[in-house]
Order: sequence, then structure tokens, then C-alpha cells
Amino acid sequence: MSVTTPQPAPSFPAAQLPEELVASATFLLKRLGFAAKELTMAAYEKSGLHPYHYAILLVLGEGSPETQGSIADTLGYDRGQLVGLLDELEERGLVERRRDPNDRRRHVVRLTPDGKRALQKLRTLSRQIEDEFLAPLNETDRRKLHTLLLRLAEKHEPRCAISVARR
Repeated sequence: MSVTTPQPAPSFPAAQLPEELVASATFLLKRLGFAAKELTMAAYEKSGLHPYHYAILLVLGEGSPETQGSIADTLGYDRGQLVGLLDELEERGLVERRRDPNDRRRHVVRLTPDGKRALQKLRTLSRQIEDEFLAPLNETDRRKLHTLLLRLAEKHEPRCAISVARR
């Protein structure tokens, strides 16, 4: 009886998309958004945190304590979803919540020293992800792309647009 080694399945080249789709900027933005999300989620999964956690830490990293509601409003997160995310961050010792002394119905959220260190690591991770994703572009092209994306954000996602005061 002879033993045969299993042969790998033949690989086929990826089918080309129709030119009409590839000619569509919105189609490309959507597909690139999926690719960026996949790359980002894989990298954050290795860190043990989620991009949503990073955004929360960034808001808190701006310095002032925030209420749970103001964090949700700033990021456009559902308030119930935010509570769960804050629970996860609090369990890891990255944030602390206290009752607002001026309004006992609200909780004030602050970064802990561990949260500040985690934020620095996530900032580095975020830059690495962006560098990897934008590797085909030189610095000039990256600045142009960012400028164009900001212009689109001003129209379609105003919270993503940089205000005139911050420019």
C-alpha cells in the first residue's frame, strides 16, 4: 500500500472586479474601509483592546475629566455601549469612574496612570497601522489624501472634520 501526500488545492488568481466598480471612488472608499478595518481589528486584538477603547482613552487623554454622557456624545457611541466599554477599561485599571459631586446622577471618568501608559502604546500602534496601510504612498501623497478626506468629512461626517480653531 502506498501513501500519497495530499496535494495542495490549486490556487486561482483573484477575479478582477468590473472596471465600472473600480472607477467608482465611493466603491474604492468602501472597499478600502473594509481593508483598513480588518487590519486595524487584527492589530488591536493582539493588544487586548479595541479601537473603541482607544477612542475613549484619547478623549480622556485631552486632560479634563469627562462624564460618561459627554464621552458618548463626543464619539457618537450609544450610551449603553459606552458603559460596557468603560466597564472593560475600568476592570483593566485604565480608567476610574466616580460620582460627579455636583450631580450625583452622573459619573466622571478619568484616566489612571496605567491608562495613560496604555494610551501611549495605542498611539504608537495606531501610527504603525496607518504607516502599514498607507505604505504605497509617499509623505506628499499622504498629506494630499488626508486633506481630501478632511474636505469630504466636513460635508458627510462633520464630527471628523477639523474645526477652524484647531487648524
